Amino acid sequence: MIIQLKKEITADEKQHLEQQLNQLHINFYPVVTQRGTYFICTPKEAFDIRKVGHLNGILDVHRVKGKHKMVSNKWKVNNTVIDCGDDVLIGDGKLTVMAGPCSIESEAQINATVESLKQNGVRIMRGGVYKPRTSPYSFRGLGMEGLKMFYNACQQNGIKIITEVMESGQIEEMMPYVDIFQVGARNAQNFNLLEALGEVDKPVMLKRGISGTIDELLYSAEYVFKSGNEKLILCERGIRTFENAYRNTLDLNAVPILKEKSHLPVIVDPSHGIGIRKHVAQMALASAAVGADGLIIETHKTPEKAATDGQQTLSFREFEELMQKLKVFETAFASS
Repeated sequence: MIIQLKKEITADEKQHLEQQLNQLHINFYPVVTQRGTYFICTPKEAFDIRKVGHLNGILDVHRVKGKHKMVSNKWKVNNTVIDCGDDVLIGDGKLTVMAGPCSIESEAQINATVESLKQNGVRIMRGGVYKPRTSPYSFRGLGMEGLKMFYNACQQNGIKIITEVMESGQIEEMMPYVDIFQVGARNAQNFNLLEALGEVDKPVMLKRGISGTIDELLYSAEYVFKSGNEKLILCERGIRTFENAYRNTLDLNAVPILKEKSHLPVIVDPSHGIGIRKHVAQMALASAAVGADGLIIETHKTPEKAATDGQQTLSFREFEELMQKLKVFETAFASS
């Protein structure tokens, strides 16, 4: 059960509600976010919500089954739309594309990518400055120096950036230079990091864990939400299965299921999902067809020379061709 409090609730009204819940032996957890104040309640047995619903200071009471309550769509009238500023929206009914290299490598690379994105009408650039690598000897990013260079170039061109944060200790330093924090698959259940991101007032995109279930992804989002941040985006990026003909198994079943279970926007990462460049565009189109709110795609001027993930990265020409196909698809879908 979720009790949604009025913004103008008084301290006395709030105290009276707490007393009533205690008398009814109902455990509750107060949650304060950018958008509201809630009591998350876990009654041990069936409970008549009218016993508290009439109290002053309460905006609404919602019955929500399951443990990931705040991210459930059972209490939201409308799906969440993420406003990144400057008319950059995610989850507003249009397909949002985020694109860029796996890793930020140089100023020249950033500028070339920015120009490619502008030509294709893309307003969000992806790029890693802290890279989780399987091998400790692989390129692991340019760190804060690369992030500042990345941010400055994008800001001058009206482009938002999304980049991965690896640990809670990086958040404060990264904050001024990040528009969307990305939590990668390897950190999907790093609960200390998730709770720390719950304390920031910026969007957070959560990637599904390498072998994570849909419920586990929703639980991860719940950690961020209950810590105070409602600006959440879910990302399906493929899971590890027994199949080895491609990098991961892109679970497009997850898109309609997540949208059925949650009010949060759902993004698909076809680059990591299949891991083979010549098939990325097909999986991107398939992702749009099953109802994804957006895509996050790797693109590079010369993928063969990319520091990381070149085998799954589209060239600028391939990316432009994909964007043209997506526009045709959106037009056909809108008119159907």
